[in-house]
Amino acid sequence: MQLPVVYQKAKEQVCKIWTTIQPLLTVHVGLASSTTALIILEQCGKNKGYQERDACGFHPEGACCILDGPEKIESTINMKTLWKNISVEGIAITLSRDAGRYICDYTYYTSLYYGNGRAAFIHVPPLSESVTAEFLGKALQTIILAMLEQYGEQRE
Repeated sequence: MQLPVVYQKAKEQVCKIWTTIQPLLTVHVGLASSTTALIILEQCGKNKGYQERDACGFHPEGACCILDGPEKIESTINMKTLWKNISVEGIAITLSRDAGRYICDYTYYTSLYYGNGRAAFIHVPPLSESVTAEFLGKALQTIILAMLEQYGEQRE
């Protein structure tokens, strides 16, 4: 599902995912327009610092995701382990602990909060001649399958 670039609406959609679908794991994908041919695995979401206005000109109350929520929430998926053990030919993969303070990180934190850490976030580059939709789709499939494998091992 595609989330709007609006804090409140994105939060509502994420809450709806966790309350109605109740997935084992939610994987969010966002555009990192500043990168070229680089996939970024995000380890944690941060609660505060959301000063930038969204597509409707708003920013969250108190510049945070969840009032009185923890400062940051780590994913139950160990992105460092994933990053060390996965490779996708033709594209670099890196690890990050800061998804920025905009809709991506806001969505990620919210999902981590409502999903008790059972969420992941992947930043992807914009489509280009070298990064086609088909190529990116296969890369994401490889990464998500590795996440699910790791999640399955954690549950055992």
